[in-house]
Amino acid sequence: MITTGIEIEEVEEKYARCSLKINENHTNATGHVMGGAIFTLADFTFAVATNFNQPLTVTTTSNISFMGSPKGDTLYSESKLLKDGKRNCFYEITITDNLGTLVAIVNSGGTHL
Repeated sequence: MITTGIEIEEVEEKYARCSLKINENHTNATGHVMGGAIFTLADFTFAVATNFNQPLTVTTTSNISFMGSPKGDTLYSESKLLKDGKRNCFYEITITDNLGTLVAIVNSGGTHL
């Protein structure tokens, strides 16, 4: 995703792994990564996982829990399918950095259109 710098690392049926190399565009006045950048990475990963070889799916609910500040210079997001139904799906997206720091856990649900 050119605007944000997000890259798709891996995509399979109902799975995606993406990365974001942190730069000054992703930090706030204190030099920490903005929560919005972390959430955008998770939301993009959800979109990739739910729309790869699938019916078009849109996010209907999402909840982020920030677990810690990134220590490294790259964020990684990995999706895990929790439930896939006829109309709805639910995923957990885990955000870590390249040093293994757990940064956030995002639970997202979507509707298949």
